[in-house]
Formats: sequence, C-alpha cells, structure tokens
Amino acid sequence: MKTLKWIAAWIGAGAVLALAAVTANSASRDIYPAPAQAHADLAVALKTAAATHKRVLIDFGGNWCGDCQVLDIYFHNEQNEPILNANFVLVHVNVGHYDANVELAHSYKIPLQKGVPELAILSERGKLLYATQGAEFESMQKVEPSAVTQFLVKWKPTKPGCSAVMVTC
Repeated sequence: MKTLKWIAAWIGAGAVLALAAVTANSASRDIYPAPAQAHADLAVALKTAAATHKRVLIDFGGNWCGDCQVLDIYFHNEQNEPILNANFVLVHVNVGHYDANVELAHSYKIPLQKGVPELAILSERGKLLYATQGAEFESMQKVEPSAVTQFLVKWKPTKPGCSAVMVTC
C-alpha cells in the first residue's frame, strides 16, 4: 500500500513539474516584438487591411505578461484562428513594463493603467472602432476561449451577402 501511495505521489509531482514546464515555456514565447517596431508594424497592418478589406486588431501587451500569453494561445486555437485570419490583421504592440508605446496606446484610447492585454479594433482605413476599457481580457485564466470567439465574431467586418452568424464569411 505504501508503494502505491509513493507511486501516486511521484506521478502527481511529475504532472506538476510538466505543467510548470509548459507554463514556463509559454511565458517565454516572444509574441511582442521590440517596442521600436510598433509604428512600422502598424503601418504595414493598415496597408494590408486596406488591400484585403480586413480590420486591424491591435494587441497591447508584453512578453512577460501571462494573460497576454494566454490570449495569444486563444487567438490561435482551432476555433479562433480561422476567424482571426479571415477577418483581421493582428498587430502585437509591446508596451515594455508600461514604459513603451504609451503614447500609441493613448492615441487609441487604451487605458494601460488598468493592465494588459488591451485591444483596439481599427477599420480597414484606420478608424478606431473599439478599444477595451474595462480590462476585459486582463484575467485570461478566468476567460473561456469562447469569449475570444464572441469578441472576434462581434468585431469582424461585415461583407456583402454574409450573415452576422457566419464565422469565416
């Protein structure tokens, strides 16, 4: 019986270590480019959006931010990635430790003082359509991937002949 308890404890410890390794690995992913790239990346995104009739989705955050990491995982899961790719040009803007691209965030009415990630949606012509104000995605560990799906569907551009409920139209 002691052997079974020891094996269960050993397996449990292994699971905890594996989970910690996955978490550490995802937190070390570089999603956000160097802060100096933000304006150039945004300019390219606006040109691409105009040419492809998509909206620009600006994700303000930092590579150190666990909630930002989870949001990016949700953006690219099998349910959300097709919606994202069909309707948006995604731009990651690195805010450093709230000391970089602050004026860019301010220009899009992003309240960095509430935390990150924060999102802005621009039309294909660069007009601000929406900016998160209530830190909707700040606690991503408490948010289901379906909330990201609902957000993407709500803010995707409407195309002639498409229904509001069609995911990739």
